[in-house]
Amino acid sequence: MEDRDYTVHALAGLAGVSVRTLHHYDSIGLLKPASRTSAGYRLYGRNELLRLQRILLYRELELPLDRIAALMDAPGGDSADALEGHRTLLLERAARIEALIKTVDRTLAHLRGETMLTDEELYEGFPKDKVESVKRETEELWGHTEAYRQSRKRVAAMTREEFRAVGARGAGIEQKFAELFTAGAAPDSPEVFANVGRFAEHLRAFYDPSPEMIAGLGEMYVAHPDFRARYEAMVPGLPEYLRDAFAAWAKSPDSRAAAPSRA
Repeated sequence: MEDRDYTVHALAGLAGVSVRTLHHYDSIGLLKPASRTSAGYRLYGRNELLRLQRILLYRELELPLDRIAALMDAPGGDSADALEGHRTLLLERAARIEALIKTVDRTLAHLRGETMLTDEELYEGFPKDKVESVKRETEELWGHTEAYRQSRKRVAAMTREEFRAVGARGAGIEQKFAELFTAGAAPDSPEVFANVGRFAEHLRAFYDPSPEMIAGLGEMYVAHPDFRARYEAMVPGLPEYLRDAFAAWAKSPDSRAAAPSRA
């Protein structure tokens, strides 16, 4: 910090406070000038700048001036430990403000209709007359699981545009599986494993899947009539292909080397 004297106007401009504020701090003994010129003008030095900084930090915490004065004049009130304490309080306040901002953002998105995803959007790909039954069955089967809770939370935080982008990415991965199957790629081939890895990472938009969960999805695509019909419509035999590919991948080192779970 530069070692020089500041006039009250210069200090006010530097600290972003009014001259009147500095005059008031002087009058109540909170921040006295280091000296005065022969003409009586206040002069502030390095110690006063540091004291003013601490005063303004306390003001950010919305403490009244009498409380600030007591803290400033207490033993150790001007130590590095005291400044560390200010920093901790400010970080806690910043965290609270950040949380409030996120809440406001989510509320604004809700009011603007950006996160009010319809059941049809959530279950895109299923016949409209089946959406309600699929939704009910999903809640009955997985409503008690952590994956279901994660999915509801993450989807609720998405805008429509984000949700559609995730859906487009998933559709691209499914199409790649269909192309690999049609081309004769073995379920345990490197190309197929790479796409299963992409699929597992894609699912992290909703929940954190384990290799066993991926294998379980493959079994469901064969056993569940709606999922089976969906993938059979893409390419006959695709459900069994996905089951075999997912099961092989789940047992391979590739599954253990997949990206770590989201926090």
